[in-house]
Amino acid sequence: MNLLILSFILTSVFLSVVAQILLKHGMSNSNVQTALELDALNAVITIFTNISVLGGLAAYVSSAGVWLLVLSKIDVSKAYPFVGIGFIGTMMFAHWFLNEPLTLTKVLGTSLVLLGVLLISQ
Repeated sequence: MNLLILSFILTSVFLSVVAQILLKHGMSNSNVQTALELDALNAVITIFTNISVLGGLAAYVSSAGVWLLVLSKIDVSKAYPFVGIGFIGTMMFAHWFLNEPLTLTKVLGTSLVLLGVLLISQ
């Protein structure tokens, strides 16, 4: 795997992490929470006009586009283990940007996932 493909993989994973954070931020918005308690149509309109939700969806689409490029160049069995890095990124970004607690259990669990990813990729 060359550096360009690795950079595409990491870009795709990064965009996926950003998507999770933006979607959570958007869905936690007080307007969205209020709309969810009302009717379905109001909730759908409020959700899909929320800038964070739209940004999260755009990040997911972008991530998928980059991932398709990756899959066109290398075997999925070589690329997919890198997706596990997203667990670490999501945990850290949620801590930094959403003030979610970073507990020992989360760190240990995520570390075990990373260890599994490293073993699979060998």
